[in-house]
Amino acid sequence: MSAVVSVAVAGALLAGCAEDSGAPARPARPPAEAKAETEAETGAEADAAAPRLAPGPGGSAPVFNRSAVPADRAERTVALTFDADMTADQGPRAARGERFDNPGLIDALRTLDVPATVFMTGRWAEEYPDQARAIGTDPRFEVANHSYSHHAFASPCYGLPAVAAKDMRSDVDRAFAAFRAAGARNVVPYFRFPGGCHDPAALRAIGPAGVTAVQWDVVGGDAFATDADAVAEQVLAGVRPGSVVVLHCTRSAAPTTEAAIRKVVPELRRRGYRMVKVSELMRSGR
Repeated sequence: MSAVVSVAVAGALLAGCAEDSGAPARPARPPAEAKAETEAETGAEADAAAPRLAPGPGGSAPVFNRSAVPADRAERTVALTFDADMTADQGPRAARGERFDNPGLIDALRTLDVPATVFMTGRWAEEYPDQARAIGTDPRFEVANHSYSHHAFASPCYGLPAVAAKDMRSDVDRAFAAFRAAGARNVVPYFRFPGGCHDPAALRAIGPAGVTAVQWDVVGGDAFATDADAVAEQVLAGVRPGSVVVLHCTRSAAPTTEAAIRKVVPELRRRGYRMVKVSELMRSGR
């Protein structure tokens, strides 16, 4: 996923070859350094194991959604995804006590044993590094890229400020760097455009990052909602085999999500649905 990770993995492989050939073994590294290398390798393995779609025209990023999963392979699976939103300029609001995280939601997913994909902004990972690491090291979850800034990659887009085309690739890379800095390891090469807003130019701009853009077919409606029952009903009404549901992991902007999930998950299971991460859903479509 990154040059740093690739170098770390390549170095480990070359070292192994040197030892097999009779070359002197390299000195043992301090525990902290060895731990960092192990985490980098684990993250590289997660990235390499994650399925992705072939690039689009001119190397543009491909787009995955429910229509990419053949009906005969979708079965009763559904991917619950959660956007951990925080824009690059919201630091002062966080400093004043606004909460852009939702640890209760993550605890609920763990209690209910629900696999999920968290689309995280790099700024969110910087604000909540302990939570980013906890999510990104829990095998139930995978961390995907939601940009660093949560600014729009195409305009207009719900009033979001725009990222210049020349800065789109670096915005994606900066988010991945923030995940690594926080210690998240289960990071997958998937990208969700802020607001879902994109155009062919944006897909071309992020294509070199090697990501697959992930859209959704079910809008949870939890953003700024105050009625958890209404959110749950909207999700349940929209889910079909192979659906991708978009919800949020941001207490200040989506305060009812945890309560809604506690209603949605048992009902989906009662209907025979199995919840999966996006990587598993994408694998079924290959």
